[in-house]
Amino acid sequence: MAAQPVSPTPQPVPPQPVSPQSGPRQADSPQAGDPAVSAGRARRPETPAGPSLSPSRAADFKTCPLLFRFRTIDKLPETPSADQIRGTLVHAVLEHLFDLPAADRTPEAAAALVAPEWERLVTEEPELAEVFAADPPPRGRPARTSSAPGAGSAPAAAGPTAAAAGPTAAAAGPTAAAAGPTAGARPDADLGAGSGPAAVDGLMRDPAAVAAEIDATGQTALIDLPDGAAEAARIAAFLAGARDLLAGYFAVEDPRRLQPAERETLISTTIGDDLLLRGYIDRLDVSPAGDMRVVDYKTGGAPREAFEGRALFQLKFYALVLWRARGVVPRALRLLYLKDAEALDYSPEAGELERFERTLIALSTAIERAKRDRDFRPKPSRLCGWCSHQALCPEFGGTPPPFPELPLISTVSPDTDPDRVGALLRDDPLG
Repeated sequence: MAAQPVSPTPQPVPPQPVSPQSGPRQADSPQAGDPAVSAGRARRPETPAGPSLSPSRAADFKTCPLLFRFRTIDKLPETPSADQIRGTLVHAVLEHLFDLPAADRTPEAAAALVAPEWERLVTEEPELAEVFAADPPPRGRPARTSSAPGAGSAPAAAGPTAAAAGPTAAAAGPTAAAAGPTAGARPDADLGAGSGPAAVDGLMRDPAAVAAEIDATGQTALIDLPDGAAEAARIAAFLAGARDLLAGYFAVEDPRRLQPAERETLISTTIGDDLLLRGYIDRLDVSPAGDMRVVDYKTGGAPREAFEGRALFQLKFYALVLWRARGVVPRALRLLYLKDAEALDYSPEAGELERFERTLIALSTAIERAKRDRDFRPKPSRLCGWCSHQALCPEFGGTPPPFPELPLISTVSPDTDPDRVGALLRDDPLG
């Protein structure tokens, strides 16, 4: 069934805690009496013993096998953008908004949470403030020059694309439309007027990524400010932008009429012989009849038409995990686009989720083969304009680092922290 946009009028699902009859919880789920349970949140998982996938890492491999390697195997650091940090802040505010009594969940109350939540984030991650410095470090990589190797002429060490992708070509799923040009196409090829990556300050950046960063820091209003005042002005514009996104949330939902069953919760299940699926959901609503609705907040500036497939892939992943773990297919998967003040609902079916399960098993097999062969090729697309690893990518004249030695898969899996690879990469099209 195709995803359908819905009216801004909220259609709440009065939730209640999931009953024990709905299915077994996984070993890494919190137990009764755990403070995380009373808050509707789960604690961090233990290291899995076999192969595991989170929705973000699965989508990484489908989008670009080399990106998967950089994030999951090499574990390269990524500096979050202001737009991503703003997404993290808004998610935190919405999580804690539901700690308030229902009648107090007003736009004013949400706006009042912005400053203290920002202070908490900076206390936990002091380097966040560096993003708002007078001359913040650029993200990305110098644009390719005429002397750089073209797409399709990457060093042999990268290995053949087909070998890295394995059966993923047949398992492309909903992200195929977002994949952009096929291997052999230039990342900066013409993608339509004004839509493709461009050289900005020496970096190959998607214009939408540049616009999102300008919007998050209020750059257009800071042109004439002295350096001493610019950082404070950027932070003020950043916080004001977060409040604007919260206003978008209230345009599509009334939190006074909702009582989520779970928030920021780790869910997990095992499929096939030993493939562990797990990830964090923003919010789970459960009706008195047991109907489940998975809700995911989208706050970033990425164009929906290019990246909505990846978002729906993520929600299908959650639906499959909930179905296998609790025995109930979610009634609805909801994407809330706060910037556009719109909601998108999708209703999965059991047969569709069975096919999706086979896709994930094939994807895991392809990943394990690529790890065994040390063979992760880049896959050029529009998403290159949002990537932080261009300096190491053969498509941009770079060379990946030496492949690290991996323990046997029975000992450890590199995906030990699902959907928290770069916990601050909220709503990154590649996050």
